[in-house]
Formats: sequence, C-alpha cells, structure tokens
Amino acid sequence: MFTGIIEETACVSRISKGRLSAVLEIKANEVLNDLKIGDSICTNGVCLTVISFSKNSFVVDVMNETLKSSNLGSLKQGSIVNLERALTLNSRLGGHMVSGHIDGTGEIIEIKEEGIARLIRIKTKAELLKYMIHKGSVAVDGISLTIQGLTAESFQISIIPLTKSHSNIFQRKNGDLVNIETDLIAKYIERQKSFNQLHSDKANDSFDMNYLNKQGFISWKRKENGNF
Repeated sequence: MFTGIIEETACVSRISKGRLSAVLEIKANEVLNDLKIGDSICTNGVCLTVISFSKNSFVVDVMNETLKSSNLGSLKQGSIVNLERALTLNSRLGGHMVSGHIDGTGEIIEIKEEGIARLIRIKTKAELLKYMIHKGSVAVDGISLTIQGLTAESFQISIIPLTKSHSNIFQRKNGDLVNIETDLIAKYIERQKSFNQLHSDKANDSFDMNYLNKQGFISWKRKENGNF
C-alpha cells in the first residue's frame, strides 16, 4: 500500500525485454534506504517487487499484463519515473490510499497554465471515470491528486509548483499516456452492490442506506420524520 506522495524521480538505466516480460534497472537514492529483496516500490504508480539491488540502483521484473495495461511498456533507457516505497504503519498518510494496482491508462489531451498551477486534462475510458467524483482523489503515475473537473470522457487535475520538483508530471506533454488508479473505496462499494444483486434472494437485502449501515460502512439513526 502507498500514499501517492512521490519520494523521488529516477532514471531507467537498463531495460531487458523478453517476449512477454521485461526487467528494469532503475538508478535511485532515497528509496534504496533500508531496501530488501522482496520489497515493493511504486514505479509510475505500479507496484513492483525488488529482485536485486546495489548501492545506487534496484532491479524489478515486469510481467506481460503490466506491460499491456500500463505505460511501463513504453519506457526507454533514460526515461524518468516516479518512485515511492510502501507505506509503513508509523507513516503519515499525506495523500490517499493507493494500492499500486492501476486500473488503466489515460491520454493527456490538454495542458494549460493558471496562475501558479498547471491544469492537465486526461482522456480515459468510461469504466475508470465512473469511479471519479469532483474533488475526489485519483493517482496519476503514482501521484496522489485531486480531481478538479469531470466530463463524460475526461478529467482534469491541477498541479502545484512543488510537484514539479518531486515528480515527472511536468515533463508530460499532449499525447502522453499516464497510469491511472481510481479510488479503492468506490470500487469496493460497487463490488458489494453487484455481488448483493447477483446473489441475494431476499427482498430486504437491497443496496440502500440500511444495507450500508448493516455492513458497517456508515453509522446513522433515522429520525421520526424520516431524515438522517
């Protein structure tokens, strides 16, 4: 589990591609502290397992599914990636809960400046947009960001200057693909709803406020007039 707060950017120093896989070697500094084989490092939003490391780099395997569903397949020697180590129990959760299991990719279709901010609009599939809400959270290339606007085909994020020095987002241009991970809570609620509708044979098991309360998602009391 990660927070979406990028610890450093790093350079891909070596790529070895097989028919259905790849091996990446990434030069790094901060994430190498206390690193062990088997540790997870979020790389452009993708959770990867360290298989070896040295004093100035680490190596990860990338399987075919990851290459197909993320922008890691388009990385080249010299590409800059965002890195974050896994969350510890005594860490501050400065961003939001990020699993490192991306839902898909999106294409940057508009970049414009607005005062100190850079506004980036990203086009993506409806199956990802349905999990997004205005002012909600989304991870883009592993960066925890707030959704500033939504349309039927795209969403907009706003980047502050500090993010420029702590991620690769300012190097992105129109047409670039970025990795997207939507909100975990929205996906779990949808799964509860669909599972209940598929398997329930009780009329009182409908997915409503009573059901959410019964499952422990919310706690509320109904007043006599029917308001909460």
